[in-house]
Amino acid sequence: MTESDLRSQISAKEDGITKIEEEAAKKDASAENEVDVEYDSKIADVKSSLDSEQSKLDEATEKAAEWAAKKNELRATVKALSKEFKMLNKEKGNALKTKFKQIETDKKSQIKPLRTEIKVLQKQLNALEKAARQE
Repeated sequence: MTESDLRSQISAKEDGITKIEEEAAKKDASAENEVDVEYDSKIADVKSSLDSEQSKLDEATEKAAEWAAKKNELRATVKALSKEFKMLNKEKGNALKTKFKQIETDKKSQIKPLRTEIKVLQKQLNALEKAARQE
């Protein structure tokens, strides 16, 4: 192999790494969009319900005497919705984190062999350059 061939191979391998990194970035964005699509509407619905129920709870508190039973009922609803809201946000974060970890693992497993090949090619190139200098 000539120096030119080795340089071309190294360049091609580095281009491969760049392509994998770009694909991983696209997958990151896609994963975030997937998780957003899956959870945002649920979270918005729960948040809307939570806001509505919280408002009703505030009104019931002002009229405590005549609204005592309603107040307790709404408090339970708000508590359940708050818990569901927090749970959905946590699940969304965990789902996104899991997808990012998988994308990173895939990226590393694709890049590692290319880096190994680059090192071998660089050693060959260095040997050729050393031989050329000795001549």
